[in-house]
Amino acid sequence: MQPKPGVMVRFYGALNDFLPPERRGQESTHALQGTPSVKDLIESLGPPHPEVDVVLVDGEAVDFAHRVQPGSRVAVYPPFHSLDVEPVKRVGPPPQEVPRFILDVGLGRLVGFLRMLGFDSLWRNDYADDALARLSHDEDRILLTRDIGVLKRGEVVRGYFPRSTAPEHQLVEVVRRFGLTSRMRPFSRCIACNGPLSAAELHEVQGRIPERVAERHSRFQQCAACGRVFWAGTHQQRMQALIDKLRELENAV
Repeated sequence: MQPKPGVMVRFYGALNDFLPPERRGQESTHALQGTPSVKDLIESLGPPHPEVDVVLVDGEAVDFAHRVQPGSRVAVYPPFHSLDVEPVKRVGPPPQEVPRFILDVGLGRLVGFLRMLGFDSLWRNDYADDALARLSHDEDRILLTRDIGVLKRGEVVRGYFPRSTAPEHQLVEVVRRFGLTSRMRPFSRCIACNGPLSAAELHEVQGRIPERVAERHSRFQQCAACGRVFWAGTHQQRMQALIDKLRELENAV
């Protein structure tokens, strides 16, 4: 008996990052076990489903539950930024008006950067994988993790795998991927606890700041959640330089 034909699959754009080098940028044939769902087929080959936006099977846009038949051709696309794909059925969720994040334990420095830009970003050094997936789903947060297995959990709808291991480069990736520059509100959120910041006078923070700071500064911000006080020191100047760089990169795209 002749074996049933496999399925032809091609991944586009950044989805190739999850493939071995010899399979990047080209169509390849894969054997099928039964008639798997599109989601299961894609993830068996590498890419996690939250990084996928459009799937075409034999030229027709389908959802993740579509069953793949032997002999089919499957084309898998990441989110589009410069093409209008609204008429096409998308498997990815619509963009959030105000993005919110949850990050895994390994991205502690990245969470500080996102909070510095004003984005609601949850992080703890003891989040278990199931808690990350559940909170991402229940609170409609974008899960940022370098653990592909967590991104492949069925509960996760929004997610991204930072390619770089350097926090500043990870920030550039996330800002570009989710188009964050126009929605940044720098220095409006506590870097330490994620709480909102509000303006404060010197008399309101007296006793919570070093004496030398009280002598040099008259404008402060304080966190309503944890009580920390912030002022425009050299750290904030470095952060402002990073923000300016992000805006330049966005304009260059």
